[in-house]
Amino acid sequence: MKTRKRREKRVGKFGLAVFLIAACTWSTSVAAQGSAKTWRCGSTYSDRPCEGGKAVKVDDPRSDADRRAAEAGAKSNGAQADKLERSRLSLEKAAYDRDRQAAREARSAAMAERRMALSEQQARERATKAAGDPRKSTMSFNSGGSWGKPAGDAPAKKKKRKSRDSDAG
Repeated sequence: MKTRKRREKRVGKFGLAVFLIAACTWSTSVAAQGSAKTWRCGSTYSDRPCEGGKAVKVDDPRSDADRRAAEAGAKSNGAQADKLERSRLSLEKAAYDRDRQAAREARSAAMAERRMALSEQQARERATKAAGDPRKSTMSFNSGGSWGKPAGDAPAKKKKRKSRDSDAG
């Protein structure tokens, strides 16, 4: 019996608590609906009055058809803005790619110009060096040789080397 009375007391307290919470919630929402005012305080808005603040009417007097038309216009504007953004991004990418290609071509042209200048400088240095060296004679002026025969036609004589074995023994 005692457990049954305790249970009834608990259920009763629980039920009362739920009822009180529901009543408070309902009364708060009714009070909020009745006193929902917006106050302008300088350049900010608040739900509480302030010194020098003015009450502002924030109700939307438009009809449902007007609201739907405004929402459709906003969606259309958003879609147009997205389309323009994609177009702008593609144009910027194309310009970036053109700039990179132009820079690449300019670097390539500069490198080719440097290579050309370097090869010209080397050719000038070779010509200067060749002009300063004495010329080699093409004719052989040996007393025992044939007259008018170039030196390059004579057979070359090889020198014999002594082997290491012959020196040791």
